[in-house]
This record gives sequence, C-alpha cells and structure tokens, in this order.
Amino acid sequence: MFEKLRNIFLGERLKDSDINEEKFSVLWGIPIFASDAISSVSYAGEEILLVLIPVLGMASYRYFLPIVAAIICLLGILIFCYRQTIEAYPQGGGAYIVASENLGERIGLIAGSSLIMDYILTVAVSSCAGAAAITSAFPALFPYKPFIAFALICLLTWGNLRGIRESSIMFGIPTYLFIITMLSLIVTGVIRYLSGQYTPEEVYVVTSNTNDTMFFLLLKAFASGCTALTGVEAVSNGVPNFKDPAPVHAKKVLLAMASFVCVIFFGVSLLISWYKIVPNSEATAVSQLAGAVFGHGSVIYFAVQTMTVVILALAANTAFADLPLLMSLIAQHGYLPRRMVNRGTRLNFSNGILFLFAAASILVFVFKGDQHLLLPLYASGVFISFFLSQLGMLFHWRRLKGPHWQIKAAVNGFGTIVTGVTLVIIICMKFKRGAWVALLCIFALLFIMSRIKGHYSAVSKDLEIGDAEAMHILGEKKHGRVLLPIQSVSRSFVKTMDCAHACGFEDIELYHICSNEEDALELERKLRELGINERFVYDVTYYRNFNEVLLKHVEAEVSLLSDEESLVVMMGSLVVTNPLQKILHNQTTQRLVRKLETKKNVSVFTVPYVI
Repeated sequence: MFEKLRNIFLGERLKDSDINEEKFSVLWGIPIFASDAISSVSYAGEEILLVLIPVLGMASYRYFLPIVAAIICLLGILIFCYRQTIEAYPQGGGAYIVASENLGERIGLIAGSSLIMDYILTVAVSSCAGAAAITSAFPALFPYKPFIAFALICLLTWGNLRGIRESSIMFGIPTYLFIITMLSLIVTGVIRYLSGQYTPEEVYVVTSNTNDTMFFLLLKAFASGCTALTGVEAVSNGVPNFKDPAPVHAKKVLLAMASFVCVIFFGVSLLISWYKIVPNSEATAVSQLAGAVFGHGSVIYFAVQTMTVVILALAANTAFADLPLLMSLIAQHGYLPRRMVNRGTRLNFSNGILFLFAAASILVFVFKGDQHLLLPLYASGVFISFFLSQLGMLFHWRRLKGPHWQIKAAVNGFGTIVTGVTLVIIICMKFKRGAWVALLCIFALLFIMSRIKGHYSAVSKDLEIGDAEAMHILGEKKHGRVLLPIQSVSRSFVKTMDCAHACGFEDIELYHICSNEEDALELERKLRELGINERFVYDVTYYRNFNEVLLKHVEAEVSLLSDEESLVVMMGSLVVTNPLQKILHNQTTQRLVRKLETKKNVSVFTVPYVI
C-alpha cells in the first residue's frame, strides 16, 4: 500500500542508468539555476530604497540608480570569475571544493557552512517574498503570510522529490513567463513615461534624523541591494547536474542568467526611479509599479503578481537543486551524515531535500514570514562563499600555473579584492540588523560538522584491524554461550530454540524472570516434559522490573566470560503486520534490543514470529 502511494505521489522508482536522462540542458538549466538571481530583482531595489527613503526622502532616487549600476558591475565581475571556476572544477561543489583543495579543509568547511546557510535562507526568503506578493494582491490574506510561505515550500519539496527532470519541466515554463512578463512591464512602463501618459504623483515622505553620514548611508544601501547577487554561485555548484559537455552548458546558463538579471534589474529599477515608487509594508515595489503601469485590478497587473510569486518560489528551487548535491559532497568527506550521499528512488538526494524543507520551514515561522527580517541574514553568508571561492581560485592558478595562468590569477585576484571589500561592507552595515545571527549559525554548523567528522574517524579507528591482529583474531575459535529469555512455552519460543540449534549453539541457558518461585518451577516442569533439557535459570522479583533484572543478569554473565567466549542473547520477537493492531503490543523485545546492543561483548539475535 505504501509503495503504491509513494509511486503515485513521487513517481516510479528510477534505475541508476536513468541518471543521464535526469540531467539538464541549457533550456531547462536556466530556470533551475538562474531563477534565484533573476527573482532578486523583485525585492533588491526595494531593499535599497528602504534604507535611503527614511533618511533622504524623495532625494533618494538621485542615488538609487548609481547604486543599482554598481551592483550590476559587481555581478559582471562575479560572472566572469565563476566562468573560470566552472572550467577548473567541472565536478561542481563551487566554493566548498575550491576552498578545500586550495586553502585547506577548515576553510573549505567555512565556505560549505556559508553555502548551506545561504541555501536555507534562499528558500525561506524566496517563499516569504512570494507570500508577500500574494498578500499584496489580496491584503485580506496578510495574517496568513507564514502559512502561505510554508505552502510554497511544501510544493517545491514535492516537486523536487519527484526528480530532477520533472521539477525542471514543472518549474521551468513559469520562469520564462516571468521573464516575458517583466520585459513587458519594462517596455510598457518606459513607453508610458516617455510619451507623457503617466505623471508621478507628488509623494510626501517623512524623513527621520540619523547619525549616518551620507557615505555610510550609501554603503548600507549598497549592502542591502547586494541581495540581488545571491544565487550567482548556484551554476558552479551544480555543474554535474548538466548534460555533457557539462562545463559548456553551465557557462552558457551563467551568461544567460547575467543577461536576464542585468536587463530586468536595471529596467525595473529605472521605472521605480521614474515612477517614484515608495515601498511600504502593505504592497511590494513591483506590485506598486505594475499597478502604476497597467492599473490596479487589471488582468495584466494580476499576471505580474502571479508571475512574481512563481519566480520567487522558483528561486527557492535553485537551493533545492544545489544544496542536496553540496551536502552529498561534504558527506563524502565525512563531515555530514553519510545518508546524505545516497540518492532516493527518483535519483535525487532526497535526504538533503527533506533537510532543506525542515530548516527553511522553521525559519519561516520563527521570523513570521517577513522577508525583510530575514534579508539582513542573507547576503553575509553568500559573500563569504564568494570571497573564499575567489581566493581559492587565485591559489589554484598560482599552484598549477599552466597557459595564461597570470591573467587568470589576476582575474580571480581582482574578484577576491572586490568580494572581500563587499563582504566587509555587508557585515559592518548589517551586523546589528541580523548578520551576526548568520555568522553565529555558520560557525555552529562548522562545529557540528567537525564533531560529525570526529565521530566517523573514531568509529573507523575502532573498527580497523591491522594485518597481524586480523590473523590472530581469525585464527581464534570463539565459544559462544547463548542466553535465551523465556516467559512461557509458546510457538515463538520454539522457533527461537530451533534457530539456536540450527546455528550450532550447544551451551544454551534458558532464563526466566517471575514474581514467585512456583511459576518458575511449573515452567521448568513443562520444559522437561517436552524434552527440552537445556540449563534452566530463574530469578524472582517482586517489583515488576523484569527488564532491569534481565540486563543485570546479562552483565553478570558477561563478567564471567573468558577471553575465548562470547555471549549471545536470542529473543523471540512478535511481529504484528497490521499497524492498528501493532499499538496493542508493548514492543518489549525492541526496547531490550536497544539496551543490549550498547554492550560491547554481547551479540543480540531476534527471531521474528509473524502473526
């Protein structure tokens, strides 16, 4: 039944050989890997104005476009640098792999932790921004904003659990519709403004006193606008997800992403400046702009809002495409649970997808679905990965050299300086507003991953056997003593006894716990009548603590073992297949197994008896 439901919900299980069919072409790679960066245009300009307008009022628009132009220039630098990363590291992994190989594992873990936080925040911010677009069109839904964001995350999780190919088709077409919608908005808005069909209303904005100088105010606005650059690293992280030749397709997607972002971000920002859009808590800047250009309540206005919701949701999908792959790479190095390495039934990293779903959902409800509260946490993590990636590439070219390595090193060196300066600006300007939380989470992840690596290393060392030790151990013949708990003569007990004899055990002790001695003697009499002559031992307890007594008896038996002996505890286990009937049984055997399996010198056998 469960298998049928899973196939209906997620799709049929795929073979390993189907993996090549699940990879992306350029056409479908753009919406999956570029949607995060493209979607940023819906809120990046608004974040800049939210810093400027409370201080400068309508004079903010004088500085707005120059800040947008600076961010676009920074985007161009990053795109050029990441093309070299794709060429040098076609196996993917982005900043984590680059930093690990060139700057050391510890620095690589910082980059990996930053990317994990960035992707979690991508899902949380994008879903909250998508919910904001919905509540802008339907203000009555505003109190339910966190639940709308959570519903978007659930939809994305379901789509990605169905597999790479299906998620690209499911979410790909709406991305292109968003691009067409935004280009239509830009073209129509420019024509209406230049032809004099629209005259911005005079808006009076109350300004507040601030201790910020103009220089620091502009830096703060620039830092807020740098959210437009989130997602740039996604293509280099996910190169293995492209069809062959993967690096060629990845670079084409990177170039297409840069083109779309530049055109749409600058076009929307230009219209915001011309139409004098003032952000507020009830309607996003894009919503106000679409209302000014097409008219509030028009079909095209609702189309813009709908496509904005879709692209913001798809921005979160970029994280669903990249983070599971990144976590798989980190898990292969032993810094995350090894289950993250395994692909699911649809050839995706389903454990990573479910982790992302849980982490992003928690953030959505903790921050009450408000993307403005989440955004200060956002850019600091991504620029840490930008900086470490560029610094790692600089060391990469210096280490390997090769043709034209000086030029390539100069490009990444310039990228290191630019991203490093931007990182300092973002941390300084946003530290009190929440960047410290992101940094704290990054180092918490770093600590957790280090502990996981330590655990795996300790387990590996404990399990390792040297050649001489192996010959000694394998040459020994262990004598197994069997302890078989018995409460009554039943079919389950008989099956367990048969199993013990089939395994060749001879030294078998039947152990019984009871509340009075007469019951024990009666049980022994029945065993002898049935011809069962194994050693019978019993303990009497008046406190109903049967499990505790059994564990103490096991410990006593273990203390009597010689170096050549081992203790095997064999227990019958009642298996109830009906889930409703299962709750009627107390699962005593399972609880005992969990206790016994922690004892190093004890082996535990459970013999199932199905009813």
